[in-house]
Amino acid sequence: MLAGKNIILGITGGIAAYKAASLVRLLVKAGAEVQVIMTPNAKEFIAPLTLSTLSGKPVISEFFTANTGQWNSHVDLGLWADAMIVAPATASTIAKMANGVADNMLVTTYLSAKAPVFVAPAMDLDMFKHPTTKRNLDLLRSYGNHIIEPAAGELASHLIGKGRMEEPENIVKVLDAYFDQSLDMKGRRVLITAGPTYEKIDPVRFIGNFSSGKQGFALALECAERGAQVTLVAGPVSLAIEHPGVNRIDVTSADEMHRAVLDNIESQDVAIMCAAVADYKVENELDHKIKREKGDAPTLVLVKNPDIAKAVGAVKKPGQVLVGFALETDNEDVYAHEKLAKKNLDFIVLNSLKDKGAGFQVDTNKVKIIESDGSETIFPCKDKRMVAKDIVDLLNAKYLKS
Repeated sequence: MLAGKNIILGITGGIAAYKAASLVRLLVKAGAEVQVIMTPNAKEFIAPLTLSTLSGKPVISEFFTANTGQWNSHVDLGLWADAMIVAPATASTIAKMANGVADNMLVTTYLSAKAPVFVAPAMDLDMFKHPTTKRNLDLLRSYGNHIIEPAAGELASHLIGKGRMEEPENIVKVLDAYFDQSLDMKGRRVLITAGPTYEKIDPVRFIGNFSSGKQGFALALECAERGAQVTLVAGPVSLAIEHPGVNRIDVTSADEMHRAVLDNIESQDVAIMCAAVADYKVENELDHKIKREKGDAPTLVLVKNPDIAKAVGAVKKPGQVLVGFALETDNEDVYAHEKLAKKNLDFIVLNSLKDKGAGFQVDTNKVKIIESDGSETIFPCKDKRMVAKDIVDLLNAKYLKS
């Protein structure tokens, strides 16, 4: 799928830069045209001549070519590319990309790129685990970039841990898979709910849950990047999403989410109910703050919130696909099968808080997909963006063929 594709390969100043030679060779062998852009520090780790020889193109590093004074247009490069890869991506370059610090040719080109961008981090384990790096990678994901997770193993420091740049062969496989499935949802309309709902007790307190919205936002990006027009109904989360194919509707309560979903469901081909909707709300929300008193604590009377997935299942038209989610702590399969039938779902995505790396407030998930015909598919724990790909792959393969 890479034959005839124009690929920008950005190389930054890390020891893993030596792998870039193999990556260029593999991309060219697959039929791609490769333009290498190096940061100044990257040239300390691998010679531009090596990469120029392998790619068949002069390597670009500065805004102006030293011997001719020719201006290298980051705008033209951004329009030329079918994809941009930054490999290795150091913590410094990741920070610059996430925050728009355009002080070199590579980051300036990234900010001009119209094509999908793939980022392959490479750094020591403590740098990769640092909250700043995690935040910057989350920002890049929220902008629609694809993060190719680093592998675990011995690092340049001789410590053992996660931070090794993924091998060139696997990076090429990621690119190949992207172009193989890209735009396979073109023309589809998909509604996705994401995040928690907050049910007010008084002006300063609420009933809620720990959902971050990461899985729902990953699904929205995955569908949009594959050509779908996505309506994302998002509860109160701190996530951003930047994609022209995503129309975001922000809500706070279950009632607001219920209205937004039913107002939009009729025109949708697919509805994915990923939000963690609060089951209950306070019967009588107060308009003033409850004060601590010397007597007994106040009693809160709870009533049920609307079951949004069940409501959608009740009005589902022939040809519409309805996907549910179930997060459980015990009797997982039993509860998932009950929800599947009761809510008229086509399939349900089950995850358990018993599984390490699954659930709320983490970047990974471990899921089992249970379909209405009784078939089950179990996936290992992986990044939520890759979980989203698995879900959408199954959705396309079995439910959106026509």
